Amino acid sequence: MSFRSEELLADVIAGLIGDVRHVAVGNASPIPATAALLARERNGNGRPYVSLLQSRKHNFFTDGARELFDCAGQGRIDVFFLSGGQIDGQGNVNLVSIGDYDHPKVRFPGSFGSAYLYYVVPKVILFRTEHSRRTLVPKVDFISAPGGNDENVFRPGGPIALITNRCLFSYDRARKRFRLQSVHPGHTVEEVMENTGFDFDRHDAVPETPAPSPSTLKLMRETVAPQLAEVYPQFAAQVFGVKSVQTGFPLARE
Repeated sequence: MSFRSEELLADVIAGLIGDVRHVAVGNASPIPATAALLARERNGNGRPYVSLLQSRKHNFFTDGARELFDCAGQGRIDVFFLSGGQIDGQGNVNLVSIGDYDHPKVRFPGSFGSAYLYYVVPKVILFRTEHSRRTLVPKVDFISAPGGNDENVFRPGGPIALITNRCLFSYDRARKRFRLQSVHPGHTVEEVMENTGFDFDRHDAVPETPAPSPSTLKLMRETVAPQLAEVYPQFAAQVFGVKSVQTGFPLARE
């Protein structure tokens, strides 16, 4: 059965999520949102609870990010997602700027709560659909959220993986270093090495990322996609062909 790259990435992320209590997904994250809903439907036990911050149906927060931060600080969010204009080999994320800070070449939206959530959420999954030396760099120009920390710093949270449009990396918190776990269908290890600006570990033989099973694709397309359309109608229409959804709530914009 054929599949789209978005479906592959969502399937991989759902596997990383596993059977946890609570997954929160920030703004403008349709693929992680798909993965979170898929993980819940696939587990079949109502877990994890999924909070989509732009949703009215899949979100119990009434005061936006402030409640999200409180919930995370209390240890009540198990999985969150971060991306950035730059990500380096130590798991540092840059959401501020490229170039000299006072005279930047590029200015990003800003760090917001990334550094805080990176420290307190046990499983943070880094996600970047553009896998290039421009985005995966030897060292970020500005550290919005540090991947590692000194040993005397209490830190229950941090990165566990980085997934891109080319491959999946796992993250070793003790060594502050990525390892290439698998390469997506249609891509190669050599391609990953050529397009990655930082050094990483790998086994002699790197497996191919498994394709989504027919049952997973059916669940994603028939059960998850209509739920996703409430928050990401354009994405749901483009990827899954969902034109509208009867949720009782007005469709949000991307």
